[in-house]
Amino acid sequence: MEEIPILRLAASLLISSSIAIGAFYKKSLNLSGAWLGFLVMFVHFFVGYRFGAVLVVFFVTSSALTKYGEEKKRSIDDEFKEGGQRNWIQVLANSGIATILLVILGVLTGMKDQCLDSKQSSYITCLVGGIVGHYACCAGDTWSSEIGMLSKSQPWLITTFKRVRRGTNGAVTTNGILAAAAAGCTIGLTFVLFGLISTSCSFDINLKQLLVVPLATTAGVTGSLIDSLLGATLQFSGICAIRNKTFSYSLEIPSRCTLLVLASSMLTPNDLLLA
Repeated sequence: MEEIPILRLAASLLISSSIAIGAFYKKSLNLSGAWLGFLVMFVHFFVGYRFGAVLVVFFVTSSALTKYGEEKKRSIDDEFKEGGQRNWIQVLANSGIATILLVILGVLTGMKDQCLDSKQSSYITCLVGGIVGHYACCAGDTWSSEIGMLSKSQPWLITTFKRVRRGTNGAVTTNGILAAAAAGCTIGLTFVLFGLISTSCSFDINLKQLLVVPLATTAGVTGSLIDSLLGATLQFSGICAIRNKTFSYSLEIPSRCTLLVLASSMLTPNDLLLA
C-alpha cells in the first residue's frame, strides 16, 4: 500500500504522542516511561501500522489486566504500584530489542510494510518472526502473571511442583497458562488482521500468514513458562512478616532477552512461514 511518507510521519507522531500522554495521566506509565514509550511507538507505527497495532494491543491489554483486581494484588504483592505504573526500564525491557529489529526491518524494506513471504526474503521473515514472537512472549508473561495472581487455586512452583504462596517468582497456575495462550493468540491475530489493511497481499498469501496465530499462541505459553523458570531459579522471593506480603528482586531485562531468543527461534524457520 503506497503512502506519502510525510502523512505516515504525521500519523505516527499523533498516535504515539496521544497514547503516551494518555498512559501517563492514567498512571500506566510514569514520566520516563511515557517519553520512551512515545519514541518506541513512533518507530513501530512509522515502520508499519500493523507493528504499531501489535505494540498498542500488548500495552493496552497488559495495563488493563494490571489494574484488574488491584485491591487483591495490593494485599499480595508488597511492590504493587497503583495502575501498574511502569518506568523507562520496564518499557525498554518489553520493547527495546523488538524496536531494534524494527529499525533493521525498516532499512531493509525502505519503510514499506511488505507481505510476509519467506520465498522472497528469508531475512525479512526472520525479523518479523522475532518481533511478533517477542511481543507474544511478553504478553504471555504479563497476562499469566496478572491473571494467575488472582487465581482461587494455590499456585505451584515450576521447578518443584510444590504449592507456594501467590506472588512468588516461578509460581504457575492453570488460569495463568490459559491466559498466556490467549495473549499469544491475540498478538498473532492482531498482526494478521492489521496486515490485511496495511499490505496489499494476495488472498493465498494472506491465508498462509494465519500460521502466525498458532505459532504466536505457542510462543505466549512457552514465554510464560520460561519466565517462570527464570523466576524460580534466578530471582528471589520472600514474605514480609510484618506486612504479610510477598516481595522480590526482579531481573527484568535478562528475562526479556531470553524470551526473545526463544521466540525468534520458534517463529522464523522458512518451512513454517512459506507464502
